[in-house]
Amino acid sequence: MSGAEITADAPMSRTRAERHMPGEEGVWVFIMGDMTVFALFFLVFAWYSGQAPELFAASQATLNAGYGLFNTCLLLTSSWFVVLAMNAVRHRLDRQAAVLFVLAACCGLGFSVIKVLEYGEKIGAGLVPVTNDFYMFYYILTGLHFVHVVIGMIVVLFMALRAWRGVNLRTHLSFLEGGASYWHMVDLLWIVLFPLIYLMK
Repeated sequence: MSGAEITADAPMSRTRAERHMPGEEGVWVFIMGDMTVFALFFLVFAWYSGQAPELFAASQATLNAGYGLFNTCLLLTSSWFVVLAMNAVRHRLDRQAAVLFVLAACCGLGFSVIKVLEYGEKIGAGLVPVTNDFYMFYYILTGLHFVHVVIGMIVVLFMALRAWRGVNLRTHLSFLEGGASYWHMVDLLWIVLFPLIYLMK
């Protein structure tokens, strides 16, 4: 191979690397579809809020924003652990990646415990989905997100098991990247949900 050919091929390889999409295409179709559904819910929530601003403001005042803020920190930390874990996977540090994935799942577990405590407080105070429109949306939106968190924890723990046993980058990297992308989506949805439900007047 001539020097000219090497020079010509090098930029092409870099271009392919730059165009790499983490995970399988099907995962991104699912993620985009899921985010579209949530976006529609957000728009409907905003419309209802505009129709009854006093009701929504009064109901929002009954929420504990501290719970929401702490859960935001937990999910952001979990995403950071997932990023570190994927970096460890690419550097063949499988056991380190496994530990980091478990730490991410533990953050998800902490989120779940706080959410269950929050639901318990609200139900104990008689604030249930049929109380008013705000609480209907509160339970629907945070409940759907909670389901995503639980699914995400299962996926992340499976990723930890896969990493602990050793990762074949050729056959398993796409799966790990897809799982990581799903977890980041769960984090992103909460970053929108938290201010929308707990803070915005």
